[in-house]
Amino acid sequence: MPKKRSGGGLSPTQQAAKFLGVSVLAGAVLAGIALPAVGALGLAAKGSVESFDALPANLKTPPLSQRTAILDAEGGTIATVYSRDRTVVDLKDISPYMQKAIVAIEDSRFYEHGAVDLKGVLRALNKNARSGGVSEGASTLTQQYVKNVFVEEAGDDPTKVAQATQQTIGRKIQELKLAIQVEEELGKKKILENYLNITFFGQQAYGVEAASQRYFSKHAKDLTVQEAALLAGIVQSPSRYDPVNDEAEATKRRNVVLTRMAQVGDISPAQAEKAKKAPLGLKVSKPKNGCITAVNDASFFCDYVREVFLSEPVFGKTRKDRAKVWNQGGLTIRTTLDPQAQESVHQSLKDHVNKSDSVAAASTLVEPGTGRIVAMGQSKPYGYGKNETEINYSVDHAVGGSNYGFPTGSTFKPFLAAAALEENVPATKEYSSPYDMDYPSPIQTCDKPWINDSGYRLENENESEVGPYRLKEAMAKSVNTYFVQMLADIGLCPVASMADKLHVHQGNGDKLPQNPSALALGSVGMSPLTMASAYATFASRGMYCTPVAIESITQKVGNKQKSLEVPKSTCSRAMTEKTADSVNTLLQGVVDSGTGKAAGLSDRANAGKTGTTDERKNAWFVGYTPNMSGAVWVGSASQEVEMKDITIGGVYHPLVFGGAVPGPIWKDAMTGALSGKDSPSFNLVDIPDGDKNKDKDKNKDKDKDKDKGRDEDKPDDGNNGDDDGFIAGLTNGGTGDGGGDGGFPGNLIQGPGNGPGGRR
Repeated sequence: MPKKRSGGGLSPTQQAAKFLGVSVLAGAVLAGIALPAVGALGLAAKGSVESFDALPANLKTPPLSQRTAILDAEGGTIATVYSRDRTVVDLKDISPYMQKAIVAIEDSRFYEHGAVDLKGVLRALNKNARSGGVSEGASTLTQQYVKNVFVEEAGDDPTKVAQATQQTIGRKIQELKLAIQVEEELGKKKILENYLNITFFGQQAYGVEAASQRYFSKHAKDLTVQEAALLAGIVQSPSRYDPVNDEAEATKRRNVVLTRMAQVGDISPAQAEKAKKAPLGLKVSKPKNGCITAVNDASFFCDYVREVFLSEPVFGKTRKDRAKVWNQGGLTIRTTLDPQAQESVHQSLKDHVNKSDSVAAASTLVEPGTGRIVAMGQSKPYGYGKNETEINYSVDHAVGGSNYGFPTGSTFKPFLAAAALEENVPATKEYSSPYDMDYPSPIQTCDKPWINDSGYRLENENESEVGPYRLKEAMAKSVNTYFVQMLADIGLCPVASMADKLHVHQGNGDKLPQNPSALALGSVGMSPLTMASAYATFASRGMYCTPVAIESITQKVGNKQKSLEVPKSTCSRAMTEKTADSVNTLLQGVVDSGTGKAAGLSDRANAGKTGTTDERKNAWFVGYTPNMSGAVWVGSASQEVEMKDITIGGVYHPLVFGGAVPGPIWKDAMTGALSGKDSPSFNLVDIPDGDKNKDKDKNKDKDKDKDKGRDEDKPDDGNNGDDDGFIAGLTNGGTGDGGGDGGFPGNLIQGPGNGPGGRR
């Protein structure tokens, strides 16, 4: 019986037998002969040769995973994402020194032998036998390439990687047969190109182009002889010869490669000696992978692009199929992001809200008439540390957003007004609009009537707000009782229908519940992207366009480029031009002299609406010009912070309301985004004011604003965002996801003690 070493494993004789058996088998197959059993060595080669023919001879080469570039609308890089940092290049784009260095050190007879180097096998066998171990292998570049293909196909699955790299006779035999096929089909030049593109060079760099960029910040075609020798030396053991972490060891290995290049005649001995004396010359660029590296706070937009890709059937039948394409990479994704607008949003949020504040802010800008998302940002940075989050407050839960969105307050009122105008309610319509009142009952829904069987009441912000009011003044002052009376007049169904046409939905994707609180006073959660896109409909004179983030995608597979189909914005008429023009006229009054005056732009036509929910847990401003629409939300993602006596961005606020914190964020963001761009006008309509001599301030001296200390020069608006019986769509979300980012806590749904009435 052969002897075993004391430490276990095979004896030198057994190791030699194993090595010889596989090697001779390979030679036999190449020679087309079958050998008898190698009796003295105890390895039956004949049976292996016979079974060799049964092995599949097709190497299914997977496309090499590469980095994906996400670009803005002008072609600038937002971020680079990849599962493997690799850029595939042609052989002509790889330095000749690099080609020679890898051949010299890994397989110096590469151009002389076939798939298996029998001379190398015998040399290695002899050396290993003398050393008493396996100190030298005999794999050719072709065989190494085949192994790398298996590793690439395994991806990040540890089990598959282990299978791809296992050192067994069966695996070696399979590699040998596939190597034969590769040699026949590809030829030496292509094999070398593929090898240099697939192999791992350490520091997250796959392929020579990524390695050249990582270690020297230059293209592979520009590598010098000493740089090429360094990279070629790394391949044998990327961790051991890592020049970043062990410069001395890497230098020794580089010099070994240079010596070998001189020995095989690729360079002269003098060139080798000169190169050995040169410093490593590293100019390391750190890996920049993922949306977390995006510029100008565009990480959330970048992540939104990824989520859109993974959710759109145009990129694959299932999410798994789409994820495979995404992870494969090699994509160049041109997006709709306007760098000027993004920088403006980023700067405005930074100026007004600190990342360490107890509340956050999010803002999204879209282009009316096209649906193009031109900017998206928030005050808490993308990340996983303190005062960071990976939740995108600007979008729906399905694409990385909060669980339910955020109650919008009175920013919903323009949708109700549009529905009423579409029902032929005149823009001069007057309602009694008392300071407080019971919710009207019954109110017709699309099905059975809504009944106020719990006696819910609502009130206006101030006791001085007593009608009668017409629509124009009611919108400017955001009079709650006016809009609830309007809702009772036309019914809930037209408003629900208008919401559907505007794609206004809850942050969890559900439709809005048909109750007065939701369809008049904005008690349910929505995302800034939903609101900005809906308001863009007013700017485009009634045409709603679905939001889009991707302009085009090209995919690089190997060295070939192909275009992928991308989802396009679809536009549909949500209301007549007359209705849209009327709403524009009404909302222009809000920023001219109403609750949004502090947010108004002075250099161009603009319109908008404020919103502040009860207990001041959310504050909004949604506004637009004829060529840009934007929404800003401020609040706590957990809905637990009441914005009273609070400091935001270093500024103390006794009370936060829509015209104050969100309004100035919107104003600064829009100002920068639109700088140097056209300033078109709205198509306004004549909406007569009411009787201006009518005393509507009779209770001015009795103002009993519940929240003392409010700045009357900057009135706010909103509604009761924690209404009890009217939030049917949110009752199943009372606890959120443990009350974390984006989840509504249990105390969001309160009893009727506060009443369903709202704040502006």
